[in-house]
Amino acid sequence: MSRPRPSVAFKLMPLAAGPAVRPLAAVAACLILSAVLGGCTTAQIDQIPTNIGGLPEGAPARPATQAAFPAVHDMPPPRSQSLLDEEQQKRLEKDLIAVRNRQSKQKAPAAQNTGQSRNP
Repeated sequence: MSRPRPSVAFKLMPLAAGPAVRPLAAVAACLILSAVLGGCTTAQIDQIPTNIGGLPEGAPARPATQAAFPAVHDMPPPRSQSLLDEEQQKRLEKDLIAVRNRQSKQKAPAAQNTGQSRNP
């Protein structure tokens, strides 16, 4: 038994953009593919010539042996200095307030001059 044929014939319609778009799409696809594959490169920047974007002339040489992986799970040594006590903290806050007040007085005349030089 054979399958019934559809009553409407199906045809593939050409793209509305025309044949000029196909070469541009191919070029765009190649550029995207090269950018994606360029991220997978193992080339090191110091092996690229200077005139095409490599390291500048005065750059230090890469060390012969790679540095050890940082010990991220090791605890830092205990601090040699203790925290500030109440008196030291109050003295520091007073000093900071005095410096802030001194700087605000010095910058007040300069702030007035900058407003006059703006373009309308």
